[in-house]
Amino acid sequence: MTTQASIATAIFLAAYALIVAEKIHRTVVALIGAVLVIVTGILAQEAAIEVVDFNTIGLLIGMMVIVGITRHTGVFEYLAIWSAKLVKGDPAWIMVSLATVTAGLSALLDNVTTVLLIVPVTFSIAERLRISPLPFLMAEVLASNIGGTATLIGDPPNIMIGSATGLGFMDFVIALTPAIIIIHILTMGWFRILYKQSLCCDPQWQAAVLAMDEREQIKDAALLKKCLFVIGLTILGFVLHQALHLESATVAIAGAALLLLLTRMEPDHAFEAVEWGVIFFFVGLFVIVGALEHTGVIEMVAKAALSVTGSNIPLAGSLILWLSAIASAFVDNIPFTATMIPLIQDMGRLGGIADLNPLWWSLSLGACLGGNGTLIGASANIVVASMAEKRGLSIGFLGFTKIAFPMMIMSIIVSHIYLWLRFF
Repeated sequence: MTTQASIATAIFLAAYALIVAEKIHRTVVALIGAVLVIVTGILAQEAAIEVVDFNTIGLLIGMMVIVGITRHTGVFEYLAIWSAKLVKGDPAWIMVSLATVTAGLSALLDNVTTVLLIVPVTFSIAERLRISPLPFLMAEVLASNIGGTATLIGDPPNIMIGSATGLGFMDFVIALTPAIIIIHILTMGWFRILYKQSLCCDPQWQAAVLAMDEREQIKDAALLKKCLFVIGLTILGFVLHQALHLESATVAIAGAALLLLLTRMEPDHAFEAVEWGVIFFFVGLFVIVGALEHTGVIEMVAKAALSVTGSNIPLAGSLILWLSAIASAFVDNIPFTATMIPLIQDMGRLGGIADLNPLWWSLSLGACLGGNGTLIGASANIVVASMAEKRGLSIGFLGFTKIAFPMMIMSIIVSHIYLWLRFF
């Protein structure tokens, strides 16, 4: 290993350790790591800019702006109350209904935004039912990570995989949605059994939920129509973007620009919805991983992986699926995915593997679903725990893991069977 490769590896490992430790904000860690890569001469500034995947960055910013404007309409709160009333106020079915709405929204929005919108309404409904909101919250947070796995735009690992490989929106939907539907149904069934005793309440409290008026949640009907029109066009753009020879980022940015034009909202106000910390975290991360690729470290690891799996796609896919799932339960799945993408590409190049798609689906399912394993496995998990703590409900690491980890393992077993039957 060359001196530059050793330095690049040391920067990567140190950054990863600090991200896992969570003592310093991950964005700060990623940016410092990127600066060190440039200062030590591993990558020149121009080369560092070139390794940043601006398709991922553009897609994230575009969708954040669209969601940020849409949340002012109250439509997400409307959906939560409507779904609770749809099942006649029955607590067990409300849990399933809210979780299913969360999964559906997470397939089209980012997971953190989805739970930020749904959780406050969940507390309101649980309060009216006079029962603990914990079953609802646990179901929703797992559903957000499950639903986000189904589409190109649902979870950051998928955005990164799609951008690096050219796989389109419908490629993800066709390949992954059948497995996600099965996993969601099994997860909801297990939650109903697990919380059977906790989800009982007096009929009068169910009536209190039925008395809620979802129409009161719509704050701006005119804005809602514009948002739904643009969201519909944007989703259509994602479905057709390969046929139109457009990158997914172009579709998202076009949707955001059109919504800004139609609503006449001040751009500064709209851009407040963009999580700039997340954006710069990605920028720093791309530079750190780019240094590993530039110095040949990833190619070296790919050769080691090929010595174990050879060109055996089923074996390689199984290894990637389980490694991704276990690793993503304990570390952030974004840096893990950023590292795995060039590794799989090098495995394909060095091993002469023509069709890498089964390995991409293995990485997607493992990295996205693995986040359900522990409290620190996904950002949405931490956000929900934080929101619950502010309302006096503690969701600890062990308490969360005891419930969630077995369900995560179940989802990976289902994914393994699905991948073998369909792709291997």
